[in-house]
Amino acid sequence: MTPPSAARPPSAARPAPAAAPSAGAVPPPRRPSFASPRPGVDLRTGSARAFGTFGELLQGALPGGQEFLVTLPVDRWARARFRLDPGGPLRVFPSHKTKTRRVAEAMLAACGRPAGGVLLLDGDLPVGKGMASSSADLVATVRAVGAAVGLDTSPAEVERWLRPIEPTDGVMHPEVVAFEHREVRLRERLGGLPEATVVAVDEGGLLDTVAFNRVPKVFSPAQRAEYAELLAELGAALRAGDLARVGAVTTRSAVLNQRLAPKRNLDAVLAIAERVGAAGVVCAHSGTLLGVLLDENDADHGPRLAAALAACSTLPGTTTTVRALTLQDMELADAA
Repeated sequence: MTPPSAARPPSAARPAPAAAPSAGAVPPPRRPSFASPRPGVDLRTGSARAFGTFGELLQGALPGGQEFLVTLPVDRWARARFRLDPGGPLRVFPSHKTKTRRVAEAMLAACGRPAGGVLLLDGDLPVGKGMASSSADLVATVRAVGAAVGLDTSPAEVERWLRPIEPTDGVMHPEVVAFEHREVRLRERLGGLPEATVVAVDEGGLLDTVAFNRVPKVFSPAQRAEYAELLAELGAALRAGDLARVGAVTTRSAVLNQRLAPKRNLDAVLAIAERVGAAGVVCAHSGTLLGVLLDENDADHGPRLAAALAACSTLPGTTTTVRALTLQDMELADAA
């Protein structure tokens, strides 16, 4: 997969020809195609996608004990295509996507008869960065398999399918949500963000979110009370469409997260955000990303974006931009 920071080749560029295999070499398994259906096979198919996130707007724990996060949906996607093959084996490409295999197997078993098929996964979400790549793969898989076999794929049903698999982001919901990721359960619908751009800095390396979530997190009563206040303020800010208030919450959450998953560039990114007049700073709480949050409706958005890109490009790591999804963006994507 292509990380958000990687430059894409121009469309006119031609790939170098592959080297001829040596004598006796075993060719790699051919990626299946839906272009050549086999006679006698049930051709029920499903295609779906799910958006990723740029970390979270807020992540912490509440006085009642619940750990939670608030999603920051962005224009990066996981895509899944599934073709049903009754009586055949289940084949998943890429084959290392074992969690998507598990959920597909569970859904096919629920149909009450032996069934397999071909599941193809791709997209532009990098792994190990904090962009919900695994959650988006799983959500896209549930939607694609469900479309092929006629199962309910409403957000609540997607939660049910994913609950036995792993802690999951709330990317099955077409809006910003407060989500109890360990329990895979919706806490609160919060609506949508105003139009916004994130200038992203990837500090490098990979962070295994599943392993990170296995480590117990200790929160004091005072910290839990602060997270409750931040969640209430974030909900009010989103309802008001006030990105500056949203950014104040996200910045505080990034600072609080330093004791759990520290970012070496945080002080520098905070200074850049203040200097360019950004709404705030956002982070991947269990990833490698920091970002400067900019309001696209600001009259000075262009100059602020250019200044933030120039400043962030001087930091260790790689820099790119992503666009936050608005409520309308998500509703259109959900209906597609």
